[in-house]
Amino acid sequence: MADTLELVVITGMSGAGKTVALQTFEDLGYFCIDNMPPSLLPKFWELVKESGKISRICLVIDLRSRAFFEEIMSAVDSLDNTSFITTKVIFLDSKDDVLVSRYKETRRSHPLTQSGGTVLEGIRKERELLEDIRNRSQLVIDTSETTPRQLRERLLDTFKVDDKDVFHIEVVSFGFKYGLPIDADIVMDVRFLPNPHYVDELRPLTGLDKPVYDYVMKQPETEIFYKKFIDLLEYIIPGYKKEGKTSVNIAIGCTGGQHRSVALAERTSLQLKSAGYQVNTTHRDRNKRKETVNRS
Repeated sequence: MADTLELVVITGMSGAGKTVALQTFEDLGYFCIDNMPPSLLPKFWELVKESGKISRICLVIDLRSRAFFEEIMSAVDSLDNTSFITTKVIFLDSKDDVLVSRYKETRRSHPLTQSGGTVLEGIRKERELLEDIRNRSQLVIDTSETTPRQLRERLLDTFKVDDKDVFHIEVVSFGFKYGLPIDADIVMDVRFLPNPHYVDELRPLTGLDKPVYDYVMKQPETEIFYKKFIDLLEYIIPGYKKEGKTSVNIAIGCTGGQHRSVALAERTSLQLKSAGYQVNTTHRDRNKRKETVNRS
């Protein structure tokens, strides 16, 4: 475990972007907790130390009273080993009229006006309650004119994290006869390529075996397709990153998911890795066989 535990506390006005901030820190690999009761914090710190597996934690605190805030800060300040943890408090703020507009868009009532009162009254009451907390925060971010993507980029920049440390690509091969991967962003059908299944010595092998891989790649159709496919990926993947996606799932399918799709998934993964992307490769149906189906 790291010498110190990094704790980020996110708080601020309701509707100012705490959910986006929480999701960003989740993508950064933080262990995230939303609204843990302060009374549980001491026990939580003990479990963290004992586990030795957690080094970065993000707590999102939706404050409703000064007493609640004081209880939180007291729990943090009273840690028996202050050198074990470094704390940073982030306060998300926004202008009153912007917060009112956001509440109207979502048709939600303000948490402080559930028993009566207007949204604006709830916002003003919350701002008064949070004044001390805002002043104690190390970082205050006004999201009045900030989109969710811009807030995410601001947090990534503040915590010195490059997009390449967050963004990753999943490449999966599959067989159409077993169904489409339901979480795929891009699906490519390679059943038009010559099928190794019809070569007796290749039939029991898969695209991970060199004879099958070489057979698939030596086909003229494969080389033409592959170049066009990689050109497409090189064009669209930066666009996914620009729009704030943290991952892209690329599914390559043939009939049975043992030969053509496996070989092309392997080659595609190597190409994307050489371009600097984090890539995970899965061959969903490589070891499946259906006796009633004679094609791969």
